[in-house]
Amino acid sequence: MSARRRKHEPEEEHENEERWMASYMDMVTVLMCMFIVLFAMSTVDAKKFEQLKNSLATGFGQVKTEKVDTATGVVVPPAHVKDNGSTTDFALAQQEAQNLQKLKDRIQASLTRDGLQNAVQMKIDARGLTIGLVGSSTFFDSNKADLSATAVHVLDDIGPVLAPEQYQVSIEGHADFRQPGAPFPTNWELSAGRATSVLRRLVEADGFPAERIAAVSYGSARPLANATGATAEDLAVNRRVDVVVLSSQPDRIRALIPQALQATTAPAAAG
Repeated sequence: MSARRRKHEPEEEHENEERWMASYMDMVTVLMCMFIVLFAMSTVDAKKFEQLKNSLATGFGQVKTEKVDTATGVVVPPAHVKDNGSTTDFALAQQEAQNLQKLKDRIQASLTRDGLQNAVQMKIDARGLTIGLVGSSTFFDSNKADLSATAVHVLDDIGPVLAPEQYQVSIEGHADFRQPGAPFPTNWELSAGRATSVLRRLVEADGFPAERIAAVSYGSARPLANATGATAEDLAVNRRVDVVVLSSQPDRIRALIPQALQATTAPAAAG
């Protein structure tokens, strides 16, 4: 009985003594892949890497370019940048100074074409751009508010440049300390008449929008030179009409325009 039971029992399976070779081959394969990767990392093909970089950039919506970025813009000194790196009021003032400088350059070019580049005095300050029509002998006859021929040519060069801009313009009449004669009772009337003559020329002949311009009379209250100076130079400087292109920026930004203009026009430091 015992012999019969042993006859039907399954024979014991022989142990697979070669199974360790599969694990060994897997390990060798992994090591080989690791060394291939290390070798590839140590010998980077710069050209292929550049191609890969450009391909990825294109895939992410960037445009490949071979040009060096030489664009100019507003350069804000570190002292005028907040801790978080955001642009401060100084950057806005610098941009406004640049806009006014470009406008000044265009006016200068227009005057130069007619040989009138020395006929006016221009400056940029916290108010904006001031175009000074200085000296009655150039722009007005003595005790007159009518425009001279030179004044007409100057205004016809200035007007077409200013008209397309969105700035408000103030035409400001000034006089020297001497009392005028008839038909002007005071310097208020004389300087007002001259400012109005300039305004009318810009609006009626040069197409300047009437809603963006106004005439102001200061009489002799705001002299540039010695208020009571009797020299020809003092009288000429104080006897003037200013065409003032007014900056529309808030007061805090306009106050920074002179400093911003200096930073904008300063020559770059040698590298």
